[in-house]
Amino acid sequence: MLRRTLLKTTALAAVASFAMLGTAFAENPVLKIGFVGVTSGPAAAWGTSNQRSMETRAAWINETGGYDIAGTKYDVQIISFDDQKDPKRAIAGMEQMAQEGIHYVVGPNVDDGAAAVRPVAEQNAIMYFPYAFPKELYTAPASNAVLGMVANYQSGPAIYKYLMDNNGVKKVAFVAANESDPLSQRDSGSAAAKALGLEVVSDSVTYQVDTTDFTPVLLPVIQAAPDLLVLSGVSPANAPQLIRSARELGFAGLISTETAQDAAVLQEGAGELANGFISVGGASTPELASDMMKEFVDRYTKMFGEYNDESNTKVYALEYILATIAANPAALDNVDEFKATMDTFEAPNPYMVGDAKLKYVGMTSFGQKRQVSVPLVVNTFKDGKFETLFVAQVD
Repeated sequence: MLRRTLLKTTALAAVASFAMLGTAFAENPVLKIGFVGVTSGPAAAWGTSNQRSMETRAAWINETGGYDIAGTKYDVQIISFDDQKDPKRAIAGMEQMAQEGIHYVVGPNVDDGAAAVRPVAEQNAIMYFPYAFPKELYTAPASNAVLGMVANYQSGPAIYKYLMDNNGVKKVAFVAANESDPLSQRDSGSAAAKALGLEVVSDSVTYQVDTTDFTPVLLPVIQAAPDLLVLSGVSPANAPQLIRSARELGFAGLISTETAQDAAVLQEGAGELANGFISVGGASTPELASDMMKEFVDRYTKMFGEYNDESNTKVYALEYILATIAANPAALDNVDEFKATMDTFEAPNPYMVGDAKLKYVGMTSFGQKRQVSVPLVVNTFKDGKFETLFVAQVD
């Protein structure tokens, strides 16, 4: 009888002990952050680098105990939706985020998708961080979108001016896919070039995104003898084909774009013919990268077996969202609180050496702070990898 009582007491004590341990080591609350963007098709590299960057950082945060917001550690869960570069699917993706009660979304990656989701975002109190350039998304009365990178109308003039000063460029030609994003970037690029005093010898030639033979497209452009050929808004899949065709037609001038590219795709599709190709790179160079950035690259590479330089920029959106919420925990489920924090928000930039800061910019371009501050890194391609051409800043 005594033994049974003793066993029962011991068992109850053990249950109580495990219950206490369960409380002590309970799972963290989950903070869901959405991604709506293109991860399939010719532009897949743009969205894939977004999604992988977010998943790498989230796994890192969760592995190390969660993200501290007002003394509570949160596990970060990334909810992703492939919009296939289709505005209708982008709307469906944003609606899914709203249904899940998500208030912060990264993406979409293209202009028409970012514009299409605006009503859904505004009606459902969602802040979203597109990689798209239409100024009306970031200019009052719009207030829910935050540009996640440097825009073409900011990078284009910087690239043209650099090439004018350092390479003697005087004549420029533009070629664009017959889609809203590339055409918009062509128009703003042509206007910027003219404002700098460059002679624009061609800015009306377009191609269909499913084009396989670019020779007839490029021939009249090459015959105009530009010093610089700009591939406006070119997708990572089309870039090597255009470069190869231009070089095979005998074009010996410079070729550039204001969109980010994938070094592996360039190497596979154009090889040494892509050497010298100029594009906007990730927001970090070996000289600027902190130990945390180096660890991010290492973790990303181990998770996915490869690394995309553009992820040096794409890592920032999630970091900005979390750091801004941490600065004002009321923003966890209230985007008005998030907006109120943006004007004065400042935090150390964990991905750069020195005293660089996370802060919102955009006053010059948009009249309000609706852009993340990341360095403008311009790359040149050489022998399978990108090298830094120059670095600048955007207000």
